[in-house]
Amino acid sequence: MHYTDQQIAELVREDSVHKSVYTDPEIFKLEMDRIYGRAWIYAGHESQVPNVGDYHTTRIGDQDVIMVRAMDNQVYVLYNRCPHKGAKVVAEGDGNVGKFFRCPYHAWTFKLDGTHLAAPMRRGFENTRFDPKSPEFSMHQVARVQSYRGFVFANQSPEGIGLEDFLGGVRSSIDNLCDRSPIGEVEVAGGVFKVLQPSNWKVFYENLHDTMHAPVTHESSYSSARAQAEELGHMPLELHIMDGNGEPYEFWEKLNLLAFDHGHGYMEGIFNPGAIETDPITRAHFESLEAAYGRDRALQILGENRHNTIIYGSGSPHTVFQQFRVIRPLSVDQTLVEIQTFRLKGAPDEVFKRGLMYANLINSPSSNVMPDDIEVYGRCQEGNKTRGGDWVSQHRYAGTDVEIPGGMKAINGTSELPMRNQFRAWKQYMIGDSATV
Repeated sequence: MHYTDQQIAELVREDSVHKSVYTDPEIFKLEMDRIYGRAWIYAGHESQVPNVGDYHTTRIGDQDVIMVRAMDNQVYVLYNRCPHKGAKVVAEGDGNVGKFFRCPYHAWTFKLDGTHLAAPMRRGFENTRFDPKSPEFSMHQVARVQSYRGFVFANQSPEGIGLEDFLGGVRSSIDNLCDRSPIGEVEVAGGVFKVLQPSNWKVFYENLHDTMHAPVTHESSYSSARAQAEELGHMPLELHIMDGNGEPYEFWEKLNLLAFDHGHGYMEGIFNPGAIETDPITRAHFESLEAAYGRDRALQILGENRHNTIIYGSGSPHTVFQQFRVIRPLSVDQTLVEIQTFRLKGAPDEVFKRGLMYANLINSPSSNVMPDDIEVYGRCQEGNKTRGGDWVSQHRYAGTDVEIPGGMKAINGTSELPMRNQFRAWKQYMIGDSATV
């Protein structure tokens, strides 16, 4: 089906969306062009390519790209394609190519910024239209690349707003994550988990701020945590993290939910790792920050307690436990989630170990919590293929959102404001001008 702008607009109501936005492959193709072709998308962190020649492969929508550190020490993002026969220049993963890229098919070589370097048997190109100085014979750069505090974002459109304006109200989440380091810097460390989800990419974004699901979907894990704590006679942090999902609805109603332009947002944290006065790890972390920033600033940094932040199109940073769940759409019903854990440079090593614990407990393929979500995501995907109805509800507290600078705030923590905000942005991308999104 060919969709007109009017037909796309009619898929999104103020309080519901048509199920085809999750199930129609044609809409998915349009999203790859109109959202992932226009938005700033997280490509990786500068710490993943610390040395000249280091590269990290990733995806921007349906495009395979390479993040690489070049001879000028700048980070570039290139399409993973040799201009000769179209072969991928490097295999998926991380590595170091030295001073240049070399295609494994016919040994064409390229500088680290993608510029054509050489092709074997050059005399075979004499008296042809082959021109090594033409961009046609170089690896192509993604149109725009910018870094914010080490987080590298790429944009396939040469037009549109800058990265900082795009991030808007959630820029402060990246700031808080970095400021938790006494030197203001973080690095990816400890490996990366990858989880394949049998569902549309938008389902995960919606669930990140869906506070109504936790006591229901995660009943098995928080019930088990409480039973084990009863046997132990106390509740260690590992069990407390799982137990948090079992808070009553009254607890979730009191949480702050904020939504910003371009589909972004964040929710208030549902727990702190520990109090400065009683937890030795938090105390040591506080002391390292106090020495660097002073007491008041250290208290402000650790007092910023956010759970999931949404950077629409890229994923979800978690500042307290130094995580970034990077969301990569693969098809209309398959999504790859990469979970990165960050080390806070200069902070006590126990803080990093705590982050690894959280990653293993909540975000790893062997987690007791994540499979609950993946199961219901898959059920949503399958259920929306049936003839049992056409619309997906987003009615909770609709019409009550309060305007704030650059976005809106929910009057109740169980509001479906985040979902409505995401589809407001979705609609703007899908029918809007790239210069305005």
